[in-house]
Formats: sequence, structure tokens, C-alpha cells
Amino acid sequence: MPTSLVRRILPVTALVAASALLLSACAGTSGGSGDTSAGDMNGEVVWAIEGANLAAGHMDPQTSQLDVSGMVQRAVLDSLVYQEADGSFSPWLAEDWQVSDDSTTYTFELRDDVTFHDGEPFDAAAVKANFDRIVDPETASAQASSMLGADFYEGTTVKDDYTVEVKFSQPYSPFLQAASTALLGFYSPKVLAESADQLKAGGPGVTVGTGPFELTQYTPDQEIVYTRNPDYAWGPDGAGAAKFETLRIEILPEASVRAGVVSSGEADLASNIPPNLAVDLPDTLTVDSVEYPGLPYSLYLNEKYGVFADEKVRQAFARGIDIDAAVEEIYFGQFPRAWSILGSTTPGYDASLEGTWPFDQDAANSLLDEAGWTDRDSDGIRMKDGKRLSARWIAWTPVPDDKAALGNAIQSDLAQIGFEVKREVLEPGAYNEQYGPKTFDLTDWGFSGVDGDLLRSHLHTDGFQNASQVSDPEIDELLEQGIATSDVDARADIYAQLQQWNAEYTAIVPLYSPSLITAYNDTVDGLQYDLYGRPLFYGVTVG
Repeated sequence: MPTSLVRRILPVTALVAASALLLSACAGTSGGSGDTSAGDMNGEVVWAIEGANLAAGHMDPQTSQLDVSGMVQRAVLDSLVYQEADGSFSPWLAEDWQVSDDSTTYTFELRDDVTFHDGEPFDAAAVKANFDRIVDPETASAQASSMLGADFYEGTTVKDDYTVEVKFSQPYSPFLQAASTALLGFYSPKVLAESADQLKAGGPGVTVGTGPFELTQYTPDQEIVYTRNPDYAWGPDGAGAAKFETLRIEILPEASVRAGVVSSGEADLASNIPPNLAVDLPDTLTVDSVEYPGLPYSLYLNEKYGVFADEKVRQAFARGIDIDAAVEEIYFGQFPRAWSILGSTTPGYDASLEGTWPFDQDAANSLLDEAGWTDRDSDGIRMKDGKRLSARWIAWTPVPDDKAALGNAIQSDLAQIGFEVKREVLEPGAYNEQYGPKTFDLTDWGFSGVDGDLLRSHLHTDGFQNASQVSDPEIDELLEQGIATSDVDARADIYAQLQQWNAEYTAIVPLYSPSLITAYNDTVDGLQYDLYGRPLFYGVTVG
């Protein structure tokens, strides 16, 4: 299929996604639930995903930082509120909510007709049990705990059976957005009391929520089987029970295999298809590409460990990479080159940074000369005080072919200015052994999110994903101001300042804004996506 036929679908008016902080719930709109008379109610949807690290303790979105954890467990875990395509929030498990004038207290009126898959009632006590579990240090939650306010979280109070109050020590404007995600979704209190230590591994009888599907079979590294919850009547926008019986998720780390099974019809849909394979999929498939909001796929330069302590070296590193050429060639024009630490579909994106730091080897060479790296060894690598200008890049396995090709291009470009980059692809355990004490020069990832507050975990002195080891009181203050105000313009200004600061300081080098590309057969009708591009099955029929 020609490149032009790969459709890019952007979330509608995504820039209001985090700014539409509502002081009370709006009525949910009906629709998107499909035609109950259509499709095979006993049918099966087979969904091929990458899912390579789910079996490594990442089946629990409350503790995992991997996108795939929330993507697959959305089938099981419901949320208090639902975030619509325009960024507004509508009822889900909460029928109504209010936010105090000082934005420190959120009070939710819950539905009284919701039950977990094990028959336990969903109520205010269940909300408290889940939120308290997330912030408990023994849970070792990083991302979900941060989204729940971390140190700002003062606690959840049960006001009555179906009224719950969540309180923060200061205004916390990103909370509704956080409360709409699977990371703050709800497990059965019985599971939390009896099997919480098994949630990371997951499985039937453990991964128990209120969602439209129940996890009924799990073979690690092979497949997850979800079965329709026939009693489901509380989905977002009026969604009821699923219109097919089984959602079978096949875990296929090789992208070519995922493309093959959806092309042959062995799978109904496949996600995480890279652009080089998407352009060759048959015309019989529908191919949707949804650009991730959040922090683009980037390189994180560790200023506290080696050569990146020098700002001029960091700046030379960024200017010495021909990002435009590499991204265009490797991603077939499907993924835009990134200019900022917020992607273009993220609230608060600063478009003024576009084009401000282009590839410029002359500028990079001048910066390295100024930094004192003026000598060269026999390999052409710059030298200073008898040491080579060398950086060690650690990467988390598996590294897909596209990222391997991008890494090779970056190494080649930097070698031309005398900058050596050594890449080490490490198994999760070995990676964490170096990531914990920060004994590396650079590492890489992208991070999805629809609120600029995601920068707090990456740039705050105490941020759990601060791989660059930035520690700047002024930056900390800006990040703290960003969560303390609900004023749209004020927040946009704060996140613009942070983006402009990084463009000069170069703690993070953004490379490209990825999209989640999903291809599906005509056996599936009514497929929708959340703001992250993850498939949603509330209105799907099969036939």
C-alpha cells in the first residue's frame, strides 16, 4: 500500500486535553456503543501486540511504567472518569464530581450498581483501597504514584458508601486526567487484601476489575484471553456489555510477524506496526496511525556521570545528529521529527521551537573545540587530557529494527565530528542495575501523556524518570507551579518556559514523535481509540 494511504488520525482538538479541568461532571453522551443487532455475540477478536516485557512483572498498570500494561488491562480496569476526544471529562464509575475552590479536594459521587468480576461491590472503600495501595511505599509504584500526586497526596476519605473525597496538600490540577487512565484504575478489594503481591505477574483470579472483560487465561509471553463480562452496564458514554465473547491478545514481539498475521487474517487487528511494514500492508486492511501525545522518543543525557557534564558537549551532541534525514528515511515520513520535549499533539506544545536547532556539524565542531576536545586519536575520535570523547548508551531489550537503525545513524553522524557513542543493549535486570545508580552516559525512550505535568517526572530533582539527573531549583519551581494552577494560559506559559530551557540546556534530545499504528481487517467494525491511540472495544462488533 502506498505511504499516502496510511491514515494519520489525530485526537480531535487535542490541545485542550489537559486544560479542560471541569469543576463538576458533565452529562455523558450516548453513542459509540455499536448496533446491538449486528455481529456475532459469540465471536472472537484476535489482537496481535508487541507485549515483549509484560511477563517481566508488567501486568499491573498501578506499578508498571510500560504503555502496553495500561493498553491491555484497560479491558479489565475501569476509571472514575472518561476523557473524551476533545479533552473534556465525562462520567464513568463516578456519576458526578466537584473540585474545591482551591483545587485541593476532589469529591466523587460513585455509581451504586457496579460490581467487580469476583462479585465484590465497587464503592468508596474500593477507591480508597486502590489509591492507598498505589502510594504505599511497599507497592513500589512510580508512574501511578506520581500521577496520584506523590508527596502532595494527603489521602482518600470515605464520606459514605458511594461518596469519596481525594485530598491533596496543594492545588493539583492534573488529577482528573490521571483519574481517567488505567494506571489509576480499580482492582477488587479482595484481591488487594489477599493477592496484591501477585498483581505484577497477573492472571485469572488476580487481575480482577470491573471492566467489560474478565481475564480468564494467561500464558506469559504468548497470549492473554479476556472473556466478556455479561453484567457490564457502566461503560463510558453509555457503553454496555461487549458485543463479542472473547478478546484474545497474541503477544508477538516481532513486527514482521504481527504484520503477517493481520495480513493473512489470522489476527483481526495488530498494533505497533512500524511504518516500513505499514506501507506494504494489503489494501484490504484499514491502517490507522495516531500520534502519541507526550514526550517524543528522545535521548536523555546524564550530566552527572561523564562527558555530558559540559553544556557545550551536550549542545554539540544534539547539533551533530542529522535527525531530519534519519527520521525521514527510517520512518517513511510517517513520524514527524521532534523539536521539543513535548510532542505537537500535547497541550502546551511550543511550536516556536520548530527549526531552531537544525543539524549543523560546523557548529557542533566549534562547540567541541570550545570545550577543549581539540586533539584526535588514530580513529579520529576527539581527545582531551588523554581521554576519548566517548559516551555509553544503554538501551532496554528488545530493540526493534527501526530503533537499531536510528541508533546506527546517530553513531555514524557523531563519529564524523569525533564523538564516539557505544551502545549496549541490556536485559531488563542488567539495565536496571545501571539505571538505578545512573552509571551510564545516555539512554532512550518516549513517554506518552496528555498533560505537560509528565515533564515533572523527567526534569524535577526528585523525578523518578530523571535520567539526565537535572537538579535546578528554578526548574523544580516551574514544575511545581505547573501542577498548582488550573489556569490554562498560565500552565501553557510554564510548559513553554520548560521547553525553551531544554532547547538551550539540552538535558533531553527529542528525536521524533511516534504514532501507534494499528491495522485491522473488515471482520472488525466500530473500532475506536483513546487519546493515546490505543484500541478501544466498547462498540466493536465482529462478523
